[in-house]
Amino acid sequence: MSGGPGRAGSGPVRSGGGGLRVVDDPIAAAPLVDWGPISPAKTGDEASRTRGVLLHKGEGGSPETGIWECTPGTWDCHVTRDEFCHFLTGRCVYTHESGERTMIRGGVAAFFPAGWRGRCEVIETVRKVYMIR
Repeated sequence: MSGGPGRAGSGPVRSGGGGLRVVDDPIAAAPLVDWGPISPAKTGDEASRTRGVLLHKGEGGSPETGIWECTPGTWDCHVTRDEFCHFLTGRCVYTHESGERTMIRGGVAAFFPAGWRGRCEVIETVRKVYMIR
């Protein structure tokens, strides 16, 4: 769901001893790295744009943690690895392939198990802190 080519240590991330990575204010953290568009669910719809900062990415890509931001749009979503998210700002709706809808807003924490499939509709730009394993 998340992730991108940003590198640890860039932008708002500072280092501490023993590999500690710190972001003092993840809601206002800047600058974020442009991670590009997400293909829209329907042809002709505007693509959401993503940006973020990577705090850590383990050997082989797992685990991964960082800050992710996404502009309004709708796309199909397939979660390939367990992901925990703490949404800081914005509003979106996740609709499971079963049709069950879950409203998300700033302040909400959510866990998406590997294999989750559905659609995401970002209504108001969202920013979240995430951890993928």
